[in-house]
Amino acid sequence: MKFTSEDEKFMQQAIDLSIENVANGGGPFGAVIVRDGEVLATGTNRVTASCDPTAHAEVSAIRSACAKVGDFKLKGCTIYSSCEPCPMCLSALYWAGVERIFYGNTKQDAKAINFDDSFIYDQIALGNSERSIPCINIMREQALAGFKAWEEKEDKVLY
Repeated sequence: MKFTSEDEKFMQQAIDLSIENVANGGGPFGAVIVRDGEVLATGTNRVTASCDPTAHAEVSAIRSACAKVGDFKLKGCTIYSSCEPCPMCLSALYWAGVERIFYGNTKQDAKAINFDDSFIYDQIALGNSERSIPCINIMREQALAGFKAWEEKEDKVLY
């Protein structure tokens, strides 16, 4: 896929955020979400600073962008991330409906500095009973009541 000088400008912004964030006590990750040439939101990795394992740069940027536009979908948006998104962030980007993902560092680059997500990819591929964190299905019949209520709800917002 081709990229433009504008793409490079926004990627540099994400990279600059990652460098600044290290100086501010965060992880070396930055993200910028753009629509129609306008920055909607930025995010940095604040996992340790906020004691929140979900406070990755991409997730933080998604939360801010969605709040700004008043929608849980980021139609027409591009994200520029200083690093290839981890499994959680990649999933969140799909759920948010971004249209393009640009990244700088690769997951191999991240692994080289001890940000290794390969174990998560490995775990996802395993069956529930084989994972290192047991995934145990209980009370399914009772839990289906919530799904039934959703299915019958006439004014639900689909996502």
